[in-house]
Amino acid sequence: MANSLTTDVHRATTWSIVLSVLLIAAGAIAILSPMIAGVAITVVVGWLLIFSGALHLAFAFGSGRAGAVVWQVLLGLAYGFIGVYVLANPVAGLASLTFAIAIYLFVEGVLEFMLSFQLRPAPGSGWLLADGIITLVLAVMIWSTWPSSAAWVVGTLVGISMFFSGITRLMLSLAVRRIQA
Repeated sequence: MANSLTTDVHRATTWSIVLSVLLIAAGAIAILSPMIAGVAITVVVGWLLIFSGALHLAFAFGSGRAGAVVWQVLLGLAYGFIGVYVLANPVAGLASLTFAIAIYLFVEGVLEFMLSFQLRPAPGSGWLLADGIITLVLAVMIWSTWPSSAAWVVGTLVGISMFFSGITRLMLSLAVRRIQA
């Protein structure tokens, strides 16, 4: 049984290490090509909005009540129209996305900061604290330069966040491997 658990942990940490390396690589690419990364992120968000809108429309009639159906349909249409607008105007969508990413990174940084204190005695928890602090700094940097530098900020700062998240995940995965060994 212990051998099976060791094998499972080794397999899980191997995949986690692979994901870590991919995050680090994607972060480096985004840092080196921030405008391309920013537009790519905007396009992905546009498609996600369209997909979400389609899902709201598809499941609207399962809501039961007429009022709920109307709100789901309106919400689905709003998501769809915003998604189409973002895809049709990616630079304008990038400015809006810049602000939304600042909010997201702020929340992520606060949560990582709190998690690092909850996991404080565990090996690798210091990396969560470092990641939380860096993510909070990135959120403030995005917000303070918005919208004038939205074209390069999103790609660069999201790339930095991905890079450090990859390093954090890699360090935590290696810590698990050391504990397991």
